[in-house]
Amino acid sequence: MKAGIVSYGAYVPRYRIKPEEIGKVWGEDGAARGKGLGISSKSIPSPDEDVITIAVEAARSALLRAGIDAQDIGAIYTGSESHPYAVKPTSSVVAEAILAAPDMTAADYEFACKAGTAALQNVFGLVETGWIKYGMAIGADTSQGAPGDPLEYSASAGGAAFIAGKEKIIAKINGMYSYTTDTPDFWRREGQAYPSHGGRFTGEPAYFKHVLTAARHLMELDGTEAKDYDYVVLHQPNGKFPRRAAKKLGFTDEQLNPGLLTPRIGNTYSGAVPLGLSAVFDIAKPGDRILVTSFGSGAGSDAFDISITDEMERFNRSAGPIVEDMIADAIYVDYATYVKYRKKIRRKGDAI
Repeated sequence: MKAGIVSYGAYVPRYRIKPEEIGKVWGEDGAARGKGLGISSKSIPSPDEDVITIAVEAARSALLRAGIDAQDIGAIYTGSESHPYAVKPTSSVVAEAILAAPDMTAADYEFACKAGTAALQNVFGLVETGWIKYGMAIGADTSQGAPGDPLEYSASAGGAAFIAGKEKIIAKINGMYSYTTDTPDFWRREGQAYPSHGGRFTGEPAYFKHVLTAARHLMELDGTEAKDYDYVVLHQPNGKFPRRAAKKLGFTDEQLNPGLLTPRIGNTYSGAVPLGLSAVFDIAKPGDRILVTSFGSGAGSDAFDISITDEMERFNRSAGPIVEDMIADAIYVDYATYVKYRKKIRRKGDAI
């Protein structure tokens, strides 16, 4: 494949809440619940943040880092399960905000938490065929969890953007593989404010079956083993699933930890793997190899075998915020502030 990643950008909201704060309200041991999920805190969007603002911040960082003119972006695809509008695209707003030219294609993607990687596959295809010069794929979410539901301890916010192109590639794609089945482990009907889930069913046969199958098949196709990679980034609905999956695949904690962000910012859904990969890109060196596997309920996984090129030495990473810096720049709030910001409580007359 001649198409590869030429830039990236990420965004994590500053506000955080700890499991203990959530547990206080619902009469639960929040610390124990957080420990069980492997999560110490999660990110919260402020009242004026949503998937569009998160996507715009990430997109602007990606453009600045590579010095790319937004007018050369031929496609913008945004993957999310919390688009602000049911009928009105996120991607067209992002395009306008970054001053992209109107003679382009834009669309929103949905496939639970793997919508961002699905978007990335599509922009690779458009660039590879020569239909466009650059394409932008974004994975972002302000994920939902009903008050008192176990999801409330993990559902968080954040996202990342990647620009695909053929020139000055910082990360080449050695191979891709996808695995998809009809496994209804997690869903939200139209008009419902919060999703439903199948409890432990979300682990087996959902998460582990798809992540392990996609990763193993890709390594078989590429003739690789876990030891051939410097990093592994797996979908991270909590802090424990990716550790268990990585171990089954033969990876060590040293390979997993740089891209494992959920323990500190929660599950950013469509932003989880893109943010994890961005964190690895922040520190990766030429020659490093990365195995990436997303997961989306419903259910499917996209796996990528990625190598860092020599171009990374000339790439201007400092032009955009580093993921670790955004994680460290945290403001902790109590439960009342959290539910106000997430609009779980409203005054009479407030818009829904």
